[in-house]
Amino acid sequence: MNPTSLAAAPATPRWRWLPPMNSPRYYVMLALLGIFILGPLGGVTASYMNFSIGFFVGGQVLAGILGSTVTLGYGPEGKHGANYMQTAAASVAGMAGMGVLIQAMVWMGLPQPPLWQLMLFMGAIGMFGAGVGMLYTPILVDRLQLTFPSGLAVANILRALTDPVLLRRSIARLGSGMGLGVIGGLGAAKLAFLGAIELSTSTLGAGLLVGARIGVAALVAGLTGTLLIPYFISIGWLQAGEPFRKITFLIGLGLIMGAALLDIGQILAQAWRQWRSPPAERVAVPPQPDWQRTHFGRLVAWIIFWGAVLVWVGSSVLNQPVFFMAFAMVLVFLFAMVNGISLGISDSNPISSAFVTAVVLMAALGLKDPTVGLMAGGILLVACSVAGDMQQDRSTGWRLGTPRTIQFRFQVLGLVVGAVMTVAFAQLFMTAYPVLSLDQTVMKADEQPSQWVSAMTYKFVGALRSLTDDKPYQRWAIALGVAIGLGVQIVRKMVFGSAAYQSWAQRNAGTRAADFALDAIVLPSPYAYSFGTFLGLATSAWFALGGVIASTVDTLRHRGGQKTEDDALPADMSTVSLVGGGLIAGDALAALGLGLVGLLAMVAG
Repeated sequence: MNPTSLAAAPATPRWRWLPPMNSPRYYVMLALLGIFILGPLGGVTASYMNFSIGFFVGGQVLAGILGSTVTLGYGPEGKHGANYMQTAAASVAGMAGMGVLIQAMVWMGLPQPPLWQLMLFMGAIGMFGAGVGMLYTPILVDRLQLTFPSGLAVANILRALTDPVLLRRSIARLGSGMGLGVIGGLGAAKLAFLGAIELSTSTLGAGLLVGARIGVAALVAGLTGTLLIPYFISIGWLQAGEPFRKITFLIGLGLIMGAALLDIGQILAQAWRQWRSPPAERVAVPPQPDWQRTHFGRLVAWIIFWGAVLVWVGSSVLNQPVFFMAFAMVLVFLFAMVNGISLGISDSNPISSAFVTAVVLMAALGLKDPTVGLMAGGILLVACSVAGDMQQDRSTGWRLGTPRTIQFRFQVLGLVVGAVMTVAFAQLFMTAYPVLSLDQTVMKADEQPSQWVSAMTYKFVGALRSLTDDKPYQRWAIALGVAIGLGVQIVRKMVFGSAAYQSWAQRNAGTRAADFALDAIVLPSPYAYSFGTFLGLATSAWFALGGVIASTVDTLRHRGGQKTEDDALPADMSTVSLVGGGLIAGDALAALGLGLVGLLAMVAG
């Protein structure tokens, strides 16, 4: 996954004003551009999207595009510098989108701590989440080799935009995808008929990157959830008029947990057997490349230190109970893995689902105070967002061969500034648009603001208000998901891991079709299926459409057995991959445009 570049890096920068590569001035330039220019741009985008619709496009793709225009002067090796910049910028942007926690405080009329305390709290969570995310990188990125669609898109963009040879061979495909992504992103926000069908070019692009087996499985989940709505209503798990995902997201999280129990357990068991075996019988493990190495002891010390700081800030500065602060931190270790798997497969990081699940579990432990629930749930929200960004960025670095230790340092710098931006952007938007301070959970349907839906905040406040009305069936939904996920994954290992089955599946066109139907429809992967439990049916359909297109194109390309232009590119820079990455990038650029327009409107008003 670390293809060599098709052109050699220049010994000196192409432009005189660029500092020498790997010099102190080089790293300072990258940090300043990533943190103070690209980061705030992504932060505007993330804040605008979270306040307006309730989710946001990650800042990695956007920052990768803009950052590579600077590092183009370094030739192919400039991809590493652009990767450092996008890592820092994405950290700033991701943290800026967390201002919905402050909005939730305002909606519920909860006492708001001084701004400096909120910044300190957010910063401590970010540092802790970065450490946990890095801890799981060897499993999710190196061992499981998950796709991480946005991470793949960024890698393709950085390789193409910093290498003249790759650029010439890929610019048409990448550019066409970006153009369609921009048009689709703007159209979905401004044209009613596109909004009605929930067009999402980034979701379509993610489907192109992961293929039909994952995309169709997500659609099956959406269809199944739709069909089960009457049953869920009959047993009291849903009320009439509520979408299926209000309960299925809990089942989906359980599915990932159950499947991960088996997969991670097998990895740990294999490591234990390797450690316990006599030295003469141990399988030789090839040494890691220098760029991939991290100091495990220092990483553990980092997690322990920032975990202690987080508990201290939560208890001593914000006066929250130590038990629930510590409980939330323990849940981070679980959900950083669960959400990381979801992000790696579907490009969806269900951070709001992690928040709600944490509140549900704390309610089972007797929590009634919504302020404590918000602060403890906020630890899950921010830490899982940061950990997901960490894993996404490391997947990009894995494809490029970017040194992980340096990339980690850039992320930390971005988190420091991001903790400030979180509070600053929340105050900015809520001051400029007073409607954002109105509690939509108590409004009638005809009173709801059309532009500022704030769906994520709506979900948080609804969960926090339920603390006074415990709902045990929510925990049953999680347990049901765990049981199904574990059972299905065991069966899949037995069936698809069989040599006899693999031989049969490749026998002819009929058996290959049957294999696809079994893998994607009858017995789908819990990881792939879970994506359809988090989002609406239309979104799952766009994801599946992208997957079907990708698999169809791949089948047609290999049917003739003739070489194509794709054969001259790295394996993960095919036409479908470049167009899919372009769609994600274009959607991010459209979101940036909408965010900047909103910001300018605030300034003008």
